[in-house]
Amino acid sequence: MTLQRRRFIKSAAITAGAMAASRIANSFEWSFDGEFPLTDLHVHLTPTFTIDNVMEIAKKTGVQFGIMVNPGDTVHDDATLKQFIDSLKPYPVYCGLQPMSPGWSKSFSPETVKQLDYVEMDPQTIPNGNAYGETLRIWNFDTYVDDPEKFMDTYMAHNLEVINNPEPLNIFGWPLFLPVCIARDYYTLWTEKRMQIIIDALKKRNLAVEINDMAHTPHEKFILMAKEAGLKFTFGSDSRNQIAGRLDYCKSVAKKCSLKTEDFFVPKRKLSKI
Repeated sequence: MTLQRRRFIKSAAITAGAMAASRIANSFEWSFDGEFPLTDLHVHLTPTFTIDNVMEIAKKTGVQFGIMVNPGDTVHDDATLKQFIDSLKPYPVYCGLQPMSPGWSKSFSPETVKQLDYVEMDPQTIPNGNAYGETLRIWNFDTYVDDPEKFMDTYMAHNLEVINNPEPLNIFGWPLFLPVCIARDYYTLWTEKRMQIIIDALKKRNLAVEINDMAHTPHEKFILMAKEAGLKFTFGSDSRNQIAGRLDYCKSVAKKCSLKTEDFFVPKRKLSKI
């Protein structure tokens, strides 16, 4: 999964892009589910899941998409980031960056970063995450946590490092996710005090909260606490295939929490209707 998260696909480059986008544009309206728009801002491209596949899903469902790339081997400087941005310009999709660790902005100029619609970052890569000094990538099934309470202390500190980092950031991704080995203790480990600390930090930086369809996080209580604090939300599938835009968990929990259109973060750039 690590390689998938970091891979940017040159096959998404513009191939008669303007003409393709013109054929798609203005054929029907973006979709709403009750009171909120259906927007999936967390989609990645792969060699077998291209921007054309995303557009086919958008045409069938009316879901609005944001395509993200992780800084790494293929997007590592202004030229390669600009190439990614330019490859998506002909299409009615948002363009985002998903850094994995603080310090990422040293590789790019502020001028190039400003061409993105948003930056999303999550706290899933944790340096010295256990007593063995291992860097934990907590989405991996084999993540090893030796002491859950000590892990939570380290994890909380890393959450706050990601949130308070002065680099550009719009969306806090994968909130409250726990490694599989301790996920059974989710409601015990995520105390109200811990959740409130994160919400207060998010509020201070005015960051939106991703409701993640893959992880089924965060849960209803956190969303209601964040809503009360005035935070905005986004939907994200973190998908690389045809599940993009399904958003079943996102829609379900948003309805339970009575989220409305005004509760959602929307990038400033206006997209064409598809």
